Amino acid sequence: MNKPQPIVTPSVANMAEHSVYHYSKAAAGRGARSNLTGRYEHHSRILYDDGWESLGDSERLKTEVTEEIAKKIITTNKSPDISFDRSVNTYRGCEHGCSYCYARPTHAYMGLSPGLDFETRLFAKINAAELLEAEFSQRQYRPRTIAIGTNTDPYQPIERERRLTRAILQMMLKYRHPVAIVTKSALITRDIDILKPLAELGLVKCAISITTLDKGLARSMEPRASTPAKRLEAMETLNQAGVPCVVMTAPIIPGLNDNEIEPLLGAAANAGAQEAGYVMLRLPLEVRDLFKDWLETHVPDRAAKVMSLIAQTREGKDYDATWGKRMRGTGPYAWTIGRRFEMAAKRLEFNRSSLKLRSDLFIRPQEKSDQLSLFDAA
Repeated sequence: MNKPQPIVTPSVANMAEHSVYHYSKAAAGRGARSNLTGRYEHHSRILYDDGWESLGDSERLKTEVTEEIAKKIITTNKSPDISFDRSVNTYRGCEHGCSYCYARPTHAYMGLSPGLDFETRLFAKINAAELLEAEFSQRQYRPRTIAIGTNTDPYQPIERERRLTRAILQMMLKYRHPVAIVTKSALITRDIDILKPLAELGLVKCAISITTLDKGLARSMEPRASTPAKRLEAMETLNQAGVPCVVMTAPIIPGLNDNEIEPLLGAAANAGAQEAGYVMLRLPLEVRDLFKDWLETHVPDRAAKVMSLIAQTREGKDYDATWGKRMRGTGPYAWTIGRRFEMAAKRLEFNRSSLKLRSDLFIRPQEKSDQLSLFDAA
């Protein structure tokens, strides 16, 4: 059965090069300025102003959440660029709306746009904790650190009500499993009652991602994430509770926030971070055009320079996904950023040691047999 295709208005069908449709009021408070059609769609959908300013009356986009029954919750990878080989993501899409988010292209797999759809049409894996427990119970399962928040933020705003990340952490504590968390949200402090006992067992570390100390820049670039000050405050709160913290200066965007490397690391050190890392801006697939659109909207005077510097770190391209290059970039400019980061981190005594989480405390859940299930049903 053929998949139904979106209708393309004949009068604008010849405007394929303008397959980004813009909002004014509708996109207020969001990171993307458009709903760029996903790469798997056969047609481009265009919202076109007919000259009567019809788009100016558009209502603000509201967040829609679809409950999803997942079949599997632990995702594995073989990338040499990252320190973990498995991860858990409780949500698809992210309401934080970071304009540069490298996870945006995953929404195309759902037949949705990596643009505004990614931050307004979300999916919640409501059976995540139960699936995790089931996967832990498998005889062939061997415990290794599970990373949470590697694709979409586990503490994005809908977590306040859904509490799926909290349920996952409860399973981690119950079965003594190591976990690493990455977030841009101060909401993580809500779960200190779980994180603290995990930390006491050597089973958790938390990475707070901070892109800039400039509140205004953060507001436009990461509109629904916690403010930089709130993230630093969360880091300090976690540190005081004995929960080890890492600061991720990510992403570093040449010509936009690379001047903040030293002060940002200094602020994180004052907040108690013990380790530090960075990632160069990544612009895979649809993210490139979405981010360029954001630059031209919010920092038009610097847009061309930023894209030029990005190309200098990617061998003349906007992005290079090659393992060993994608996280750090190449060339003199990328090298300079790397050395500055290393010097600042050394001066502030970051990374003197790297906390290795324990996996020897793991308690395997009792695997339910078919016969036991029959008794349960009775």
